[in-house]
Amino acid sequence: MMPFSTFMFYAFAVVLVFAAFGVITARNPVHAALWLVLSFFNAAGIWMLLRAEFLAISLVLVYVGAVMVLFLFVVMMMDINLDKLREGFWKNSKLGFLVGGLMLAEMAFVLMSPLFDSTAPANSPALTDPKYSNVKELGRLIYTDYLFPFEVAAIILLVAIVAALALTLRGRKDSKSQDPSKQVLVKSSDRLRIIKMAAVKEAPPAPEPAAAAAAPKEAK
Repeated sequence: MMPFSTFMFYAFAVVLVFAAFGVITARNPVHAALWLVLSFFNAAGIWMLLRAEFLAISLVLVYVGAVMVLFLFVVMMMDINLDKLREGFWKNSKLGFLVGGLMLAEMAFVLMSPLFDSTAPANSPALTDPKYSNVKELGRLIYTDYLFPFEVAAIILLVAIVAALALTLRGRKDSKSQDPSKQVLVKSSDRLRIIKMAAVKEAPPAPEPAAAAAAPKEAK
């Protein structure tokens, strides 16, 4: 009888492949983004079965909760010409199938390598030690053995954020931006000016023509 974990793995894998196929075949970009969200959830489920809890939670929180929501907002706000996007789809299909085949061969090689490698461990620590924590082990490796690459990656991301802001706010004429340095130097006299003006009395209203014509007759 098939174990329950194996059954769940195949179920997640089938839905993941179906959702990935829906991403590349959907005509509407919003529908493609929703298919991608479904594929992310199924990939997170597979990582949970592999005892990679941190990667699964990071995939759901970062990609589904932040990146895909932002992508959906951008897609819905932009006026995308779908006919123009589909013009070169089949033109590069041969290259796409070639790259997809290479990726499939690489994944098959990685999955089948333990069957041919006699030196590979049969069981991982997560299956042998009940106190093993994937998150704790990942944190220990990042901040000990891979501390320098982790800091380099953080600096690269910071430079990318600063570069994106600099390219967005580079003083274009059609963009409206604030200058905090000028706002700090502003004084109250620059914002408000009091002007003294002489008092003006309101003139009495002029009599109507009919009333002015009737007044001399009454005097006679």
